[in-house]
Amino acid sequence: MSGQSKQAALTVERRDIGSAEAQALIAELNAELSARYTEPGETHFLLLPEQVASGHGTFLVAKLDGEPVGCGALRRIAEETGEIKRMYVRPAARGNGVGRTILTALEDEARQLGMTRLVLETGVYQLEAMALYGRIGLAGIEPFGEYLGSRISVCMGKHL
Repeated sequence: MSGQSKQAALTVERRDIGSAEAQALIAELNAELSARYTEPGETHFLLLPEQVASGHGTFLVAKLDGEPVGCGALRRIAEETGEIKRMYVRPAARGNGVGRTILTALEDEARQLGMTRLVLETGVYQLEAMALYGRIGLAGIEPFGEYLGSRISVCMGKHL
């Protein structure tokens, strides 16, 4: 018997936001965010199916050995600007490059849609997310859109 371990197969696939896989991951994300952010009115969970429809954005699901472990979305908010939304990796899969792989796939999708800039909002209590975003080149920007006036939002962006 060899001392080598089998490498898990990581894939990222487009999925309908209404699919069972997508809804299960979104429910887990919402529960985690609701536990971290107890301030009234400080949750930004809205993402409509038409915002991730073909030609406007996308919703992606990451799988390790066929098991859904993470998700992320892209929605167009201006002609050449896309917003990353609903980034989530299940706790057991964190630290395995899943988040970085989802973000790379979202960047590829943005380029295919003609976007030249990406932005996102995260929160002050998500230090691990901010660290990941910084590693892929996102930097702090002024709050935008629905995040204007939020005391706990951290907005980041980058040019593609």
